[in-house]
Amino acid sequence: MQLHSRSFQEGERIPGRLAFCVPDAGSHVALSDNLNPHLAWSGAPEGTLSFALLCHDPDVPSRGDDVNQEGREVPAELPRVDFYHWLLLDIPAEQSEIAEGGHSVGVSARGKSGPEAPQGLRHGINDYTGWFAGDTAMAGDYYGYDGPCPPWNDSLEHRYVFTLYALDVAKLPVPGALTPANVLAALSGHVLASASLSGRYTLNPRLL
Repeated sequence: MQLHSRSFQEGERIPGRLAFCVPDAGSHVALSDNLNPHLAWSGAPEGTLSFALLCHDPDVPSRGDDVNQEGREVPAELPRVDFYHWLLLDIPAEQSEIAEGGHSVGVSARGKSGPEAPQGLRHGINDYTGWFAGDTAMAGDYYGYDGPCPPWNDSLEHRYVFTLYALDVAKLPVPGALTPANVLAALSGHVLASASLSGRYTLNPRLL
């Protein structure tokens, strides 16, 4: 199975229009267009009844001591953890493409609604939900796609991995809320094949 995009190529830097934030000379970051990327796929195995799409950043700092702090930089050697940006479920087996901006346009304070998504699909809850939990202006359940916004002082350029799973069920059974942990657990035993596409992004002026 193959996954590709007209929005960016494998290993390339992700365009700012697909990000949650872009660099800003005055305030370090500014909100961006937050468009989901175009994605297309082929070569699904026989027996595929639906697809699931997940996007995660494996390079998020495991501790926030230095994150976005003036005069400091997040060290490259700091252990990193996963941060999920998109969980899209129940993509029909006959579908082979997602349009750029078809599932996300702009940043929604307190998060987009869900889990209902266009064309009868379901959006999961991304990890901005936890990130903004203590922010009175932004706290909420963030369903659907929200793009890159790594720390503006991170010494690492972050990777963003889009993974498409071909499944043997038409509707993925997910007990409980559609969180990354619950969705990943539900995928177990239902994956017939998978394909991934990765891009890069940074807000650190030193790395631009």
